[in-house]
Amino acid sequence: MRIAAVFFALLFIFAEWAHAHEETVFRHPLRPQTESAFRTTFQRIAEHQFIRGNFEQERTLGRLNRSLRSSGNFIIAAQLGMVWDTVNPFPSTLALGSDFLIQSRPGGQKTVLSAQGNETFLRMADVISAVFSGSVQRLVDNFEIYFSGNTASWELGLIPLDGTINAFAERIIMGGDTVIRYIQLFEQSGDSITYTLSNHSFPRELTHAEQQLFSIP
Repeated sequence: MRIAAVFFALLFIFAEWAHAHEETVFRHPLRPQTESAFRTTFQRIAEHQFIRGNFEQERTLGRLNRSLRSSGNFIIAAQLGMVWDTVNPFPSTLALGSDFLIQSRPGGQKTVLSAQGNETFLRMADVISAVFSGSVQRLVDNFEIYFSGNTASWELGLIPLDGTINAFAERIIMGGDTVIRYIQLFEQSGDSITYTLSNHSFPRELTHAEQQLFSIP
């Protein structure tokens, strides 16, 4: 009984520590003394027009105490949008532009998803695009901003002012160094999604096949 009690006590302590760690960035609202580091950080990220890399996604279903994982490749194109190319567990590709979503399946079949009814996805794409393109003003206009660290190691916290985003994401955390290493979305439902980004590369241009992912059929 004692061992079990100690075990559960440790689990409780760890959970409290993890929650406190998660919220640390929200103790640091953007201030004049940190604004220079904030702007410089995202100006450096925006130096690359195209970014490729790998991602791992973990979706945590709070009410079910269950996690779902997937992985694949991502493409960020400053003028076009982004692509999440899921490889595991099931192949599927989703391209998000400023006003469209295109889902591609193995075999080349494409489905254009209407912007109407998918505003949340488009607004979230706009958020991530704003970060990667260094559009600081778009963030300032749409979020309460929290920032800690410096250009070598930083964390960004966003609380949406926009009702469309807020209906889905209660808060967003990003972190990294010269690139974004992770993105966490905390939903109003209590669920969360974490994207871990790795193996970043910076091509001068997209391949023809990559450009076609953004092409509306």
